[in-house]
Amino acid sequence: MLPAAGAPPAFADSFPMIATDIVLYQAEWCGYCARVRGVMTDLLLDYRVVNVPRNHGERVVVKELFGRTGIPSLVDGDVKIADDDDAIIAYLRKTYGK
Repeated sequence: MLPAAGAPPAFADSFPMIATDIVLYQAEWCGYCARVRGVMTDLLLDYRVVNVPRNHGERVVVKELFGRTGIPSLVDGDVKIADDDDAIIAYLRKTYGK
């Protein structure tokens, strides 16, 4: 039997998202950012995305938070990881992995 129109899929409650305070500073065109988003999806993490400008000089918020303008960069509470997809992925797996 198919769910009624507009109803969530039957499996939606089987895999609840994990609430986090994570904010990912990233860009949709960035392959390194896509790697991080993929891991967060695999871990079922609920997080916030801040898309940054392509021009490094316009990434004022990222510069203020991290002292540099590279992406992906992540904030999770007191944890800040700047411009390092491998370090972010290792942190996510260690902190939120099953």
